[in-house]
This record gives sequence, C-alpha cells and structure tokens, in this order.
Amino acid sequence: MTKVVIIGGGPGGYEAALVAVQLGADVTVVDRDGIGGACVLTDCVPSKSLIATSTRAIYMGESERLGIQVDDQMDGKSSVRVDLPTVNARIKRLARAQSDDTRARLIKEGVEIIAGEARLVDPSIVAVGDQRIRADVVLVATGAHPRELPTARPDGERILTWRQIYDLEKLPEKLIVVGSGVTGAEFAGAYQSLGSDVTLVSSREHVMPTQDTDAAALLQEVFARRGMTVLNRTRAESVVRTDDGVLVTLSDGRTVEGSHCLMTVGMIPNTDGLGLEEAGVRLGRGGFVETDRVSRTTVPGVYAAGDCTGVNMLASVAAMQGRIAMWHALGEAVTPLRLSSVASTVFTHPELAAVGASEEDVRSGRVDGRTVTLPLPTNPRAKMNDDQEGFVKLICRQHTGIVLGGVIVAPRASELILAVSVAVQQRLTVDDLAHTFAVYPSLSGSVTEAARSLMLATPE
Repeated sequence: MTKVVIIGGGPGGYEAALVAVQLGADVTVVDRDGIGGACVLTDCVPSKSLIATSTRAIYMGESERLGIQVDDQMDGKSSVRVDLPTVNARIKRLARAQSDDTRARLIKEGVEIIAGEARLVDPSIVAVGDQRIRADVVLVATGAHPRELPTARPDGERILTWRQIYDLEKLPEKLIVVGSGVTGAEFAGAYQSLGSDVTLVSSREHVMPTQDTDAAALLQEVFARRGMTVLNRTRAESVVRTDDGVLVTLSDGRTVEGSHCLMTVGMIPNTDGLGLEEAGVRLGRGGFVETDRVSRTTVPGVYAAGDCTGVNMLASVAAMQGRIAMWHALGEAVTPLRLSSVASTVFTHPELAAVGASEEDVRSGRVDGRTVTLPLPTNPRAKMNDDQEGFVKLICRQHTGIVLGGVIVAPRASELILAVSVAVQQRLTVDDLAHTFAVYPSLSGSVTEAARSLMLATPE
C-alpha cells in the first residue's frame, strides 16, 4: 500500500487526501492550524460570510426603489443597523462548523490526522516533533499568510490584516483599506455596505488592476456612488497609531486619518522551516514552491499544491492541484492543470466573475478573437430585481466561434460564470451556447443572448 503524507489541511491538502484514500493509499494529514486551513478558518469562508451579510444590508438599504420601506420608529427615516459582534460570532461559528465537517469527512474515509508542524527530513521522511513518518509520496500544501510592511505592522487592534478583523467589537467608523486588489476591494465594499466610512488606497489607475478593465471601472463607479473614497495612483508609505485611530502617510505626501486600517498587500508562502530546500525542493521568487502542471516539485515523489506554489491563489485551484498530484502519483490518468479554464470571482456587489481569455488578449493580438458586451440592465430579470449595474462579455475565436472566455458583472456572477466555464473547458462554440435553452426570465439568459450576438456577427 502506498503511504501518502500530506503537510497542510487546507483545500489542497484535504481534497488530495480524499482522492488518495479513494485510490487505496494509506494517508496521513499533518495539520497545524485546523482542517480546512486558512481558507476555511480565516480567509475565504469568513470573508464571504461577511460579504453575504453586507449584501443583505445593500438590498435592505436600496429596497425603497422596489416600494419596500424599513422605517426607524424614532425619526421615520429608512435605516439599517449592523450589530458587528453578532455578525462576527456567526462568521466564526460557520468557519468552525465547516472545519469540523471536513475533519469528520476525512476521518470517516480513513485518513489519519496528526496535529503539529511537519518538516522534511529527506524526500521520504516527514518529521512531526519526535515522530518520523516514512512516505512514498509527500504533498506540501502549507498555504500562505498576509504580507506585512515594515512601516505598517499590524497590531490586531487598529492596524489589521484580514485575519484579525473578525475580532473587532465595533464597526470601524472610518476604515482605510490599503491595497485595491481582489481582497482589498472585497473588504472595502463589504464594510462600506455595513456602514463604515471607507477610503481605499490604490497604487494603480483603478481598483483591481488585474481584472477586466471595463469591470474594474464599473465597480469603482459603484463604490463611489455608495460613498467610498478611492485614492488612485498612490501607495501607503507608513501606518501609525494615533490616540484614537490611525494615520496613513501616502507616497504623494498626503495623509489620511481613520479609526482603523486594513492591510491587504499580498501574500507570503508558508515554506520557511519545512526543510524543503535541504531536501532538494526548489523554491522560486518569493519563496514559492516551483511545480509543473501535474504538481510535481523538483524532487521525485514530492508534490505541492495551493497558495504555497503561488499558482493562481484560489481555493478551487489548490483543490485541483491536490487532486492532480494524487492522480499522478498513484498512477491514474490525469489532465495537467489548465489555468485558461479556471474561473475566478471578486465577491463585491455586484460580483465580478471571469474565465479564460480576456478582451485585452484580443486587442493585443495574443488571441484571434471577437467579443460582445451586453449591458445587464437590459435583461428582463435584472429589471425586475432592480439590478442597475453590470454586463455580460463573451469572447470567441474569430472564425470557428469556439468560446474562449467571458466576464460577468452581476449579482451572483459566481454562479452565472459556470455556463461560460463549461463552454471554455469543453471547447463549445457560440452556436452551442446560442442553441441552449435558458430560463425566461433569468440573468443567465444574457449569456445565451451574447452567444447569439456572436453567432450572427460576421467575422472580419
């Protein structure tokens, strides 16, 4: 029986464990922080739970347009009040429940779980304290942690990482979010909707610079409409505590005062102290584990998955890397990881979801394709829901019509993108999508309508 040792119990680790036991391996997971890892306990599950609450607050605050009034008994004005301790308690309870459920599933399937910190003694021996575990296959899935700036050290009270924000007892009165990538934009939007006065510091020309330009511009407009201040083309040089808050000094000389500061400036891989380089595993720039498309490291029998590899740091990618590693290591047929078919979502409101080739790929000539963009407000279901912002963008190959990618900005775009993802993964054409029945009325109808527009368009 093949002995598999997995270091790390996050999505990359626990999904790999489930595949390995299914294939008959003897599996041990060594976990330091709790099954589910940071994804479940401090990052993805908590943040999306917070965002779910903030989205409800948006709907309640904007419900008057639908004829619904939420009146305060004192002054008759529409109001929504957020009880942050209740919100945070629910978030932590959900995270722990998800962790417990995943742990129970692993135990039920026969996976051994050892609590502790692991390191490689050599490629076939994993040490956990004084214990030595011999392994035929090792998977490193140790994740990553928030990057800290020397001039803005988090203290867990006023200067925070996103893993510390759920301990706040009161809603930040004036929150400064440093970093306008996906994480920064999500938290900025959530806390603005919950009632904080939010300032978002962005080093680029617009928020979320790695996302579709039209989508990022639209979401920045939504942020501004809801009262957020976005400071573009400037960086935070330092963040210091004041008597009753924080002072952020920017690279252009300006200063911003707030009650709290949330730092969202990237991730550092958890690869120190694991004995990886001593065992021959090559680490790349920033300390990330170098892997190929089937999750192999530079050492035979040692694989890696998840954020510690720096490969598209998403839970879905980590899970697939872990599964691929086990399929490959245990002799199953395996398709190498295709990043072109990975769907991603920014959980703002509205959400931004994308998959495959981008419009910039077409404009630059990297892809021979054509695009169409349909405004969401023209969709009948969007009208009924009073969804006033968003669009569906579809990209196909110029002459064959094969679907190459898409971008959706809409409520529940994370769900709507699946149709485009399937089309990209299975190399469907716009004709295939166009001839697929969509429910009427539905937001997904805009996906098939976009396909019809591309089907009827004459290639240049």
